[in-house]
Amino acid sequence: MITAVRSNKASFKAVSFVPGFNVVLADRTKDSTKKDTRNGLGKSTLIEIMQFCLGSDAAKSGLILNKEPLTGWSFSLDLIIGDSAFSFTRHVDSPKKVIIYGDISKWPIKPQRNKKTGAKEMSIRDFNEALGDLMFGLLLDEDVIRYKPAFRGLISYFARRGRDAYSTPFEYYRRQPEVEKQVLNAFLLGLEWRYASEWQELKDKDKMLANLRRAAKKGLVKDILGSLGELEAKRVRLEANLRREEEQLKNFRVHPQYQEIETRANKLTQEIHGFENDNVADANLLDYYNQSIQQEHPPSSDDIIKMYEQAKVDLPGMVKQRFENVQMFHFKLIENRRRFLETEISRLGQVIESRREIIRQKSDERARLMDILNTHGALEEYTKLQRLYTETVSQLKEIEQKIKDLKRIEQEKSKLAIEQELLLQRARSDLEERHAQTNRAIDLFNSNSEALYEAPGNLVIDIQPPTGYQFKVEIERSGSQGIGSMKVFCYDLMLTQLWADKKKSPDFLIHDSTIFDGVDERQRALALELAAKESQKRGFQYICTLNSDMIPWQEFTPGFDLTRFVQLRLTDATDDGCLLGTRF
Repeated sequence: MITAVRSNKASFKAVSFVPGFNVVLADRTKDSTKKDTRNGLGKSTLIEIMQFCLGSDAAKSGLILNKEPLTGWSFSLDLIIGDSAFSFTRHVDSPKKVIIYGDISKWPIKPQRNKKTGAKEMSIRDFNEALGDLMFGLLLDEDVIRYKPAFRGLISYFARRGRDAYSTPFEYYRRQPEVEKQVLNAFLLGLEWRYASEWQELKDKDKMLANLRRAAKKGLVKDILGSLGELEAKRVRLEANLRREEEQLKNFRVHPQYQEIETRANKLTQEIHGFENDNVADANLLDYYNQSIQQEHPPSSDDIIKMYEQAKVDLPGMVKQRFENVQMFHFKLIENRRRFLETEISRLGQVIESRREIIRQKSDERARLMDILNTHGALEEYTKLQRLYTETVSQLKEIEQKIKDLKRIEQEKSKLAIEQELLLQRARSDLEERHAQTNRAIDLFNSNSEALYEAPGNLVIDIQPPTGYQFKVEIERSGSQGIGSMKVFCYDLMLTQLWADKKKSPDFLIHDSTIFDGVDERQRALALELAAKESQKRGFQYICTLNSDMIPWQEFTPGFDLTRFVQLRLTDATDDGCLLGTRF
């Protein structure tokens, strides 16, 4: 329960609160003009300051708490937790620490004493952990649970901040994750919130499996998964390759002079090709000589006579030889050419045969070398075979792992369906066992809504697969903005009524004037009277901020005087009439 909000600056409008009903009023004075406004007077800022002193993130406040003009400011929140009074002070300049005044002997986490100032200080994280235990009974040993209620989330249903916080009863900010809504609301309603946590973990697992299958189908993740049949076929092929490579390695023999032998064999091949080319050239020349010798015949006597007679006519005075001499010259010329051809033919034959013998010898030597090369291998070739074998082993192991993973995913899918069904059964059974708790919450909500609209509303608490807990509120004529705000009002009031009976409880409910925007004057009056009556009756504290022109003075029940609950008046008449005593 909050007793006061203070600051280290004299201009700040300190405010004290009492048990029961409390109003912070933004008043239009007769001296103000039509251009003046109550917006910016500090109603919402007051709630931000209280949340700031309760460990909120100042950088996310969206108001002026993290702005430069507040340098040097600090704010203090006085409150009673259980039977002990405390004061929490937080500096705008150093918001990571909270200074604590009061008896902290029963705190689950103890503050550290500042060596310079002697003040008891805590980090924001430890401070929120401690308040979670002190105000809501949160256990500190549940760190292993991924989705669990936290103080900052729970307290935000008792002190909503910002316009979006009043859009729906089950969210305190827009687009709040479903698991957070389920966990926090289940905890506040007295349900087994761990089921909501388990449900989300199963949804996370289902999403992960779905993403893997979807990625494999679209080819976004190369070779992560395929069909089981495709993977099995690939495994069989790799096993066959592995057996073949293993046999090659087993029968492989490395020759130490493999490189020299291979070089010699290559050289022999080149030499053989050279000799064969020379033999082809000489064989062509031999054929030419053989044809030539067959065509060589001595000329006839008539031909020689004709040539002789013609020479005397054409070359008179030059032909002095006798015919017999000329005839003998021709016979010797033919005979010499024939002997030359016969000699060349014999020589070429011998050269060709000699080369053939050399070719036979070199071919035999090359055959022996090739036999060695065929039955042995080089060391680098063996190393290459080993590398290929290792790669095949690796690929086979990878495929086998993928097959294993795919089978596990399919098994997990089946297991997940079973776990979801078992969780559904356990959660429904637990919800049935807690019918007294849920009935009380439903009765309180219905009673609150009936007090405003003369017809009971409905708070629906259910469990449906695959989402888990489902919460819904219904009030007749729920089409208007005002009805939506009153759903939030009735739900928040119901939560505070439930927690007022607990040993550990915030013992307060804070509403900004935003909750009454668009609400009919009659319902606005009934809501304020209901908050005053219930807070007094059940011993909790209700704090609301209001604009003076929003107060339905004519609709209040006779005898209800709202002015006696006003703890602080803010005015738009002058700049120092706002909460901070100055405008920024």
